[in-house]
Amino acid sequence: MGRLSCALHLPVPAAAVAALLLLGGCSVNPATGQRQLALISEQQEIALGQQGAQSALAQFGHYDDAALQEYVAGVGQRLAAASERPELPWSFTVVDDPVVNAFALPGGPIFVTRGILAHFGSEAELASVIGHEIGHVTARHSVEQMSSAQLANLGLGVAMIASEALRPYAGLAAQGLQLMFLKFSRDDENQADELGLRYVTRADYDPNEMPKMFNTLDRISAAQGDGGRIPVWASTHPNPDRRLERTLERIAALPSNQQTGTVERNGYLRHVDGLVFGDDPRQGYFVGSRFYHPELAFRLDFPDGWRTINTRQYVAAISPEKDAVIMLSMAKAETAAAAAQSFFAEEGIERGSGWRQNFTNFRTVASQQQPNVVRGLVGFLDHGGQVYQLVGYTPEASWATYRPAMEAKLATFRAVTDRRYLDVKPKRVELVELPQRMTLAGFNQRYPSTVDLTALAIANGVDENVMLDKGTLIKRIVGGELPDR
Repeated sequence: MGRLSCALHLPVPAAAVAALLLLGGCSVNPATGQRQLALISEQQEIALGQQGAQSALAQFGHYDDAALQEYVAGVGQRLAAASERPELPWSFTVVDDPVVNAFALPGGPIFVTRGILAHFGSEAELASVIGHEIGHVTARHSVEQMSSAQLANLGLGVAMIASEALRPYAGLAAQGLQLMFLKFSRDDENQADELGLRYVTRADYDPNEMPKMFNTLDRISAAQGDGGRIPVWASTHPNPDRRLERTLERIAALPSNQQTGTVERNGYLRHVDGLVFGDDPRQGYFVGSRFYHPELAFRLDFPDGWRTINTRQYVAAISPEKDAVIMLSMAKAETAAAAAQSFFAEEGIERGSGWRQNFTNFRTVASQQQPNVVRGLVGFLDHGGQVYQLVGYTPEASWATYRPAMEAKLATFRAVTDRRYLDVKPKRVELVELPQRMTLAGFNQRYPSTVDLTALAIANGVDENVMLDKGTLIKRIVGGELPDR
């Protein structure tokens, strides 16, 4: 099925048709020239984007480098000014996330991760990704998705865990579902590629850097895929058919004066010199199944073989069968006693017997809206001036199976004073100007990195055995060694 048009050839309920007519339904997009379904006004689009931007910053964090933030924002504003919607309240932010990704929210907020910046080789490559994300906004792809979802969900409800106290954890089990709804279609990706190329050339960047950027992203996706992870860029930006070939064809069809432009390799590289590379252990790290948080000075063990997740809001582990969770997060209370009182005051939570100091068994109360009963163990601990909530839970039928592991691991919370675990440093990008011609493999022997040669080659956008000229700036990755358990 192609892009949803205003002529709906679907069994849409009468209420949905009425809503579509009432809200105007379809409009001509200024960037694409196509009519598209849009039940959300531009004002609503902007408001949704601003709200989403706050959530994104809360989840990922603002990368602490004012010069880099200003530089990326400058590139973004130059591209946005060349778009069909320059009046939007555009913003361009580097978030403190190691994954290779960039994403756009409705109405103008665009985010790039420090992880993706570490893999670009020029300002023009950065412009290619930002231009692509601007294309998603100008084409109103998110608005079209949300409009379609509004029609699909009219008259439908969404079942959630009954208690507010447990509702934040529902997202762990629903990550795959959220990803499915958030990702763009291949048609959207193809259109964003086309629009991104338009903005890159209008802003006088060299369009030939765009295929290099796609090649780097493909190499990252292939490397991550070999490890069993879903690459974030590939998950949210599915590769359209013949992406590279289409891009090369579009570039070849450009007027000759648009087939060259600004590249700015060395200037870009100097802006990412010192950039944190990969996971930042200062925000927590695992040694085996034991989690350390050096800034908060604690550790906690998780069951072997469980999939672990570390975010700014929580650290958690999910059982291999995805039917049990152990999680640590900060409680919104001044004391452990107050946090426990608030937890059990929630409707739908039933207090059970106590277990050790500060831990209590609980179960959710079955209801018509939420018939599945959850059982678990929750504790609240004071540490370092903060109150922590530690919880493990699973469906009631699995409680006997998982209870021993939950009790054993939740009891392992400890303060950490050993400086070996507290004084960890992240990996960082370090630039080296080649003193002579050499291959990347030879460079790595002379200037060893703390990542393998394959990762270093991808970060530099070259092959391992390519010959590099004297005077070339090359990224080296240094630091980041972690202590043994």
